[in-house]
Amino acid sequence: MSELIDMAPLPLVVLTCGFIVVLIGLWGMMTRKNIIQIIIGFSLTDTGIHMLMVAIGYLNGRTAPILDAAVEVANAAATVVDPIPSALVLTAIVIGLGVTALMLSYAIQIHKKNGSLSIDDCSELKG
Repeated sequence: MSELIDMAPLPLVVLTCGFIVVLIGLWGMMTRKNIIQIIIGFSLTDTGIHMLMVAIGYLNGRTAPILDAAVEVANAAATVVDPIPSALVLTAIVIGLGVTALMLSYAIQIHKKNGSLSIDDCSELKG
Protein backbone atom coordinates (compact mmCIF):
# COMPACT_ATOMS: atom_id res chain seq x y z
CA MET A 1 0.00 0.00 0.00
CA SER A 2 2.91 2.37 0.64
CA GLU A 3 3.92 2.08 -3.04
CA LEU A 4 0.62 3.68 -4.04
CA ILE A 5 1.10 6.52 -1.58
CA ASP A 6 4.65 7.18 -2.84
CA MET A 7 3.55 7.29 -6.49
CA ALA A 8 3.50 10.56 -8.41
CA PRO A 9 -0.02 11.95 -8.98
CA LEU A 10 -0.15 11.34 -12.75
CA PRO A 11 0.48 7.55 -12.67
CA LEU A 12 -2.02 7.25 -9.82
CA VAL A 13 -4.65 9.05 -11.94
CA VAL A 14 -3.89 6.81 -14.94
CA LEU A 15 -4.05 3.72 -12.70
CA THR A 16 -7.41 4.79 -11.26
CA CYS A 17 -8.86 5.72 -14.67
CA GLY A 18 -7.60 2.45 -16.15
CA PHE A 19 -9.30 0.46 -13.39
CA ILE A 20 -12.55 2.38 -13.93
CA VAL A 21 -12.39 1.79 -17.72
CA VAL A 22 -11.84 -1.95 -17.13
CA LEU A 23 -14.88 -2.08 -14.85
CA ILE A 24 -17.04 -0.16 -17.35
CA GLY A 25 -15.94 -2.53 -20.12
CA LEU A 26 -16.70 -5.62 -18.04
CA TRP A 27 -20.09 -4.18 -17.13
CA GLY A 28 -20.78 -3.52 -20.82
CA MET A 29 -19.82 -7.05 -21.83
CA MET A 30 -21.86 -8.72 -19.11
CA THR A 31 -25.08 -6.70 -19.24
CA ARG A 32 -25.68 -6.05 -22.95
CA LYS A 33 -27.44 -8.24 -25.49
CA ASN A 34 -26.27 -6.41 -28.63
CA ILE A 35 -23.12 -7.91 -30.13
CA ILE A 36 -21.71 -4.49 -31.12
CA GLN A 37 -22.14 -3.23 -27.55
CA ILE A 38 -20.37 -6.35 -26.26
CA ILE A 39 -17.49 -5.70 -28.67
CA ILE A 40 -17.29 -2.08 -27.45
CA GLY A 41 -17.18 -3.39 -23.86
CA PHE A 42 -14.33 -5.71 -24.83
CA SER A 43 -12.43 -2.81 -26.42
CA LEU A 44 -12.92 -0.69 -23.30
CA THR A 45 -11.62 -3.51 -21.10
CA ASP A 46 -8.63 -3.93 -23.40
CA THR A 47 -7.86 -0.21 -23.31
CA GLY A 48 -8.19 -0.11 -19.53
CA ILE A 49 -5.72 -2.98 -19.19
CA HIS A 50 -3.27 -1.07 -21.40
CA MET A 51 -3.65 1.97 -19.14
CA LEU A 52 -2.98 -0.19 -16.07
CA MET A 53 0.14 -1.67 -17.64
CA VAL A 54 1.51 1.76 -18.54
CA ALA A 55 0.80 3.13 -15.05
CA ILE A 56 2.46 0.16 -13.37
CA GLY A 57 5.52 0.41 -15.64
CA TYR A 58 6.05 4.12 -14.89
CA LEU A 59 8.97 4.97 -12.60
CA ASN A 60 9.10 8.49 -11.20
CA GLY A 61 12.21 10.52 -12.02
CA ARG A 62 13.57 8.22 -14.73
CA THR A 63 14.24 8.95 -18.39
CA ALA A 64 13.48 7.17 -21.64
CA PRO A 65 15.60 4.05 -22.31
CA ILE A 66 17.82 5.72 -24.92
CA LEU A 67 21.53 5.39 -24.32
CA ASP A 68 23.26 8.56 -25.50
CA ALA A 69 25.37 11.36 -24.03
CA ALA A 70 22.70 12.16 -21.41
CA VAL A 71 22.71 8.62 -19.94
CA GLU A 72 25.90 6.87 -18.98
CA VAL A 73 26.02 3.18 -19.90
CA ALA A 74 27.37 2.19 -16.48
CA ASN A 75 24.55 4.01 -14.71
CA ALA A 76 21.75 3.19 -17.17
CA ALA A 77 19.95 0.60 -15.05
CA ALA A 78 19.36 3.15 -12.29
CA THR A 79 18.37 6.09 -14.50
CA VAL A 80 16.15 4.74 -17.29
CA VAL A 81 12.65 3.28 -17.36
CA ASP A 82 12.30 -0.42 -18.15
CA PRO A 83 11.17 -0.64 -21.82
CA ILE A 84 9.50 -4.06 -21.45
CA PRO A 85 6.08 -2.79 -20.21
CA SER A 86 5.91 -0.29 -23.06
CA ALA A 87 6.78 -2.97 -25.61
CA LEU A 88 4.17 -5.31 -24.12
CA VAL A 89 1.51 -2.58 -24.32
CA LEU A 90 2.33 -1.89 -27.97
CA THR A 91 2.09 -5.59 -28.75
CA ALA A 92 -1.18 -5.87 -26.81
CA ILE A 93 -2.64 -2.93 -28.74
CA VAL A 94 -1.92 -4.65 -32.06
CA ILE A 95 -3.33 -7.97 -30.83
CA GLY A 96 -6.43 -6.20 -29.45
CA LEU A 97 -6.97 -4.51 -32.79
CA GLY A 98 -6.81 -7.86 -34.58
CA VAL A 99 -9.19 -9.51 -32.12
CA THR A 100 -11.63 -6.60 -32.40
CA ALA A 101 -11.54 -6.80 -36.21
CA LEU A 102 -12.22 -10.54 -36.01
CA MET A 103 -15.14 -10.00 -33.63
CA LEU A 104 -16.60 -7.33 -35.92
CA SER A 105 -16.33 -9.66 -38.92
CA TYR A 106 -18.15 -12.35 -36.93
CA ALA A 107 -20.82 -9.78 -36.03
CA ILE A 108 -21.30 -8.99 -39.72
CA GLN A 109 -21.70 -12.68 -40.52
CA ILE A 110 -24.16 -13.16 -37.65
CA HIS A 111 -26.17 -10.18 -38.89
CA LYS A 112 -26.21 -11.57 -42.43
CA LYS A 113 -27.40 -14.96 -41.20
CA ASN A 114 -29.89 -13.93 -38.50
CA GLY A 115 -30.83 -10.40 -39.54
CA SER A 116 -30.19 -9.24 -35.97
CA LEU A 117 -27.30 -8.46 -33.66
CA SER A 118 -29.01 -9.68 -30.51
CA ILE A 119 -27.44 -12.54 -28.57
CA ASP A 120 -30.92 -13.95 -27.96
CA ASP A 121 -31.35 -14.58 -31.70
CA CYS A 122 -28.24 -16.78 -31.86
CA SER A 123 -29.88 -20.07 -30.90
CA GLU A 124 -27.84 -22.59 -32.90
CA LEU A 125 -25.28 -23.06 -30.10
CA LYS A 126 -27.78 -23.08 -27.23
CA GLY A 127 -28.47 -26.44 -25.71
